[in-house]
Amino acid sequence: MNAKKLIFIVFIAGIVIALPFINRAVFGSNSKAVEVATMAQRVISPSILASGFLAHQEEVLLSSEVIGKVTALFIEEGDVVTQGQLVLQVDDKNFIASREQTEASVRINTIDIERQEVRIENLRRQFARTSSLHERKMVGDDEYESVKNQLDLAEIDLKSSSERLAQAKAQLDQVNDQLSKTKIVSPINGVVTSLDIKVGETAIASATNIPGSSLMTIANPASIYTDVLVDEADIANVEIGQRVEIVAIAYPDQPMIGEVRYIANTAKVEVGRQGLSFTVEIDIIDAGGVVLRPGMSCRAEIFTRQDQEVAAIPIQAIIFEEDRSALRSEYFIFVNDGGIARKTKVEVGLSDDEYQELVSGIDSEVEVVVGPNRELRHLLEGDRIDTTRIELN
Repeated sequence: MNAKKLIFIVFIAGIVIALPFINRAVFGSNSKAVEVATMAQRVISPSILASGFLAHQEEVLLSSEVIGKVTALFIEEGDVVTQGQLVLQVDDKNFIASREQTEASVRINTIDIERQEVRIENLRRQFARTSSLHERKMVGDDEYESVKNQLDLAEIDLKSSSERLAQAKAQLDQVNDQLSKTKIVSPINGVVTSLDIKVGETAIASATNIPGSSLMTIANPASIYTDVLVDEADIANVEIGQRVEIVAIAYPDQPMIGEVRYIANTAKVEVGRQGLSFTVEIDIIDAGGVVLRPGMSCRAEIFTRQDQEVAAIPIQAIIFEEDRSALRSEYFIFVNDGGIARKTKVEVGLSDDEYQELVSGIDSEVEVVVGPNRELRHLLEGDRIDTTRIELN
């Protein structure tokens, strides 16, 4: 390819590339129909969204501490119970028999001690007489030593009997404790939310989740709270006492009012979630017309600051640009400069789901391009615009 032909091709390519810019600079471009508005004072409530579920703060899972067949149930699922109320009876025949046997052992050992005490009293009197005669040389050393040894052995036998009595009493306490555990009582005031065993089934003393190890669940319906997971990037903005709006999935149009009660100190990794999360517990202050049921999925909006009235514009009017290599991030808006779109750098502040506060950068009377979004996505510096003024709510 000769040099003239190469120069001609480069010239044509340059014209093709430069033509749009020349056309924009000389003739302008077609006007874009946009909506403009001035900044408006608006109440912004910065918030954090989190998801979780409803749970009982006061809830107990009853299980048996002894093994036995369930002989009686005194409640049904859904019943209201009070603290100390008998709710279930485990077969106690073997425990009663064991108690009677142990009580007999206690009585036998008590009688044995009484016998030992009488014997020791007799031996002490005998030893006193023998000692007196021994001092007067009327009794030999062998007889004196024999009586003394009998007394010493009797005192040792009394100590042994006392220990056997203490052992029998300890066994009786143990049997009485096991017998008391055949009667299952409610530890709290509440409602039986689930009943997992029937009369005739065997209650098993076990911490594992096997049939018979779980008897029933009792919960205080007034203690329902919201348990949500907050991302570690947002947890620094969450504080005790902050206002929360809670929406149960089953009641999407009936928000509840809550308050942050507890923030976990340790992060955890939840199944199905990336990154670390912190558990945040929220008390429900006003449930409105929602029928609270534990286990319901819900969404919580935690308001991290007090409501503030600030100068704000719609979030879609804000342009965010980031240069990671230079560690730089900036915010821009387009303003109306006599029918021309001018890209202007701004500083932003608080925001909510719809509006963003403008801290500085423009005057309150300047018209800001706020929509529509299909035009904003393609708007460039210097574009001609046909404006329609709107009022921000």
